[in-house]
Amino acid sequence: MIHATSETWNSEVLESELPVFVDFWAEWCGPCRMVGPAVEQLSQALEGRVKVAKVNVDESPEIAARYGVWSIPSLLLFKGGKEIGRTVGAAPREAYARFIEQTLA
Repeated sequence: MIHATSETWNSEVLESELPVFVDFWAEWCGPCRMVGPAVEQLSQALEGRVKVAKVNVDESPEIAARYGVWSIPSLLLFKGGKEIGRTVGAAPREAYARFIEQTLA
């Protein structure tokens, strides 16, 4: 799992060869903490097929603002440097896995 920042955003997400599933979160966000383990499990399950990254909105607010992330957790899927899907709110790992598979299909 990658912790993307303003410095690494372009290289890790926008220029990635693989699709990238990005979790926008914050330390103080209870639902974000609930989502954390599901995102970590997805990172392992999808290794080699989809990159998983986390963006702390308090540390990189300009990235959140650029993509209109006003509610967290927000999970965005990028492919070829463009956002191709978005889901907002806490959900189980299976729901995120389905979202990724359906969006990439």
